[in-house]
Amino acid sequence: MRMARIWAENSYCQRRQVGALVVKDKMIISDGYNGTPTGFENVCEDENNVSKPYVLHAEANAITKLARSNNNSDGATIYITASPCIECAKLIIQAGIKRVVYGEKYRLTDGIDLLKRAGIEVIFLEV
Repeated sequence: MRMARIWAENSYCQRRQVGALVVKDKMIISDGYNGTPTGFENVCEDENNVSKPYVLHAEANAITKLARSNNNSDGATIYITASPCIECAKLIIQAGIKRVVYGEKYRLTDGIDLLKRAGIEVIFLEV
C-alpha cells in the first residue's frame, strides 16, 4: 500500500490522487494513477473544480496498461489507495483479479459490494 500511495503522487489531479498496483507472483506487473488519457492535457478538473468526464481512474489505467503488455492479471492482487467505484469493480472482475486491497473508503460502497458478490477477496487497510 505504501508503494501505491507513492505512485498516486504521479497524478496531476488536484481533488484526489489515487494510485494502483497490480501484483502477481510477488511482482508488480502493472501500475496506474488517476489522470487524463495519453496525449491529453494533464488537467483533471474543470474551472468549477469538478473532475472532467474523461479522467481515468487509477485501477482502469493499471488494467488497460496490462492489455498492452505480455502480462495477464489472472489471480492477481490489486492495491488501490481508495476503494474502487462500480465501473472499476467491473474491470477488476473481468480482468480475473482475485484480491483487492484498498486504503481509503469512499462514500459509495457499490464497487466494494459488487466485488464481494463476485467472490473477490476485499481487504481494507486503514492508514
